[in-house]
Amino acid sequence: MNTLSLKTVPFVVLLIVLMLSGCAGLSGEARQFEAVDTAVSIPLLSQSDTAEILAAATPLPSPTPVIELEQVVVSEDVWTQEQAFIDLYERINPAVVYINVGNGQGSGFVYDANGHIVTNNHVVAGAQTLQVRFTNGRTVPATLVGADAASDLAVIRVDPTGLALSPVEFADSSALKVGQIVVAIGSPFGLESSMTTGIISALNRSFPQGTFQVPDIIQTDAAINPGNSGGPLLDLYGRVIGVNSRIESPVRGSSGIGYAIPSNLVQAVIPQLIANGRAQYPWLGISGVEVTANNAGQLGLSSEQRGILISGLVSGGPADTAGLRAANAAGAGGDVIVAIDGKPISTFSDLVGHIVQYTAVGQAIQVHVLRNGQVQVIPLTLQARPSGS
Repeated sequence: MNTLSLKTVPFVVLLIVLMLSGCAGLSGEARQFEAVDTAVSIPLLSQSDTAEILAAATPLPSPTPVIELEQVVVSEDVWTQEQAFIDLYERINPAVVYINVGNGQGSGFVYDANGHIVTNNHVVAGAQTLQVRFTNGRTVPATLVGADAASDLAVIRVDPTGLALSPVEFADSSALKVGQIVVAIGSPFGLESSMTTGIISALNRSFPQGTFQVPDIIQTDAAINPGNSGGPLLDLYGRVIGVNSRIESPVRGSSGIGYAIPSNLVQAVIPQLIANGRAQYPWLGISGVEVTANNAGQLGLSSEQRGILISGLVSGGPADTAGLRAANAAGAGGDVIVAIDGKPISTFSDLVGHIVQYTAVGQAIQVHVLRNGQVQVIPLTLQARPSGS
């Protein structure tokens, strides 16, 4: 009988034979395989034959390693940020409440130890009953203290007796930066104590409100949905930077564009609502045109000039009384407001934002105007914005 050459034996068969011949206690199936091959004479492998076979063989895949938890390397910064979110939630969530108005719901947060709670005007407008539920599950009745449609802010109050109230802290919204990480806590779709995160997407947005604008609105991509209204928008220190108010979405759900009323406006309005049940806003009593690079030349100004050209004055209003001048029909001769109390003014948002958030009715201010090519400082006493405006 001719001896088969090793090179003619398939590698897989040879490997199985070698494995079987080296094992004790072969199964019946293995013994049958061995019996079939007893007629084949297989010589011992030489080093050269072994090397040639191994070189031609396809190596078996390595088993997938088991990853131990200790082997996962995570940046220390990630752990720090995660813990910051956890700490913030555990500290601030007890101050955030669920507000039930019977035919709707929203969010709010504890303003002070006297039981005052901040929310949106549109959450409580027209409510026949008000109930507040805290994170510990306790539900108590509330009463409306004051509301302001112009800023979409409202204050309700619960009896603080027996309640462990945790008032929030406010941050300065004028110091905010685009890209800053923010946190929203509220009850989207009634899902209480929900936290979402994101960044400040833009600043200095404005809401039209009648003939006026709500200034310095914060835009964020933190998920805000119906039910988040009235809840706080927070920085990473857990300070309130705004009150979540509305979203821009064709499907009535978060599309990454949410808006919050800035904390500085909140702090200007809420004390008035607590004290008087309503808010007053100072105003100048002017209409005007923003000076831009496109129209500066037409207005007889340099292309670098910025400010508000006064195009109209309300008779008897603060600006009219102070002696400010409006442009004529041709757009000439009017004062250009360039600063208020030394703060540069370039846009209507600058002007309204400063007047509404940092001044008060009856306050005397200094208006810096460009008149006949020269800057003049004119004193002006602010009056209350007409009701219904």
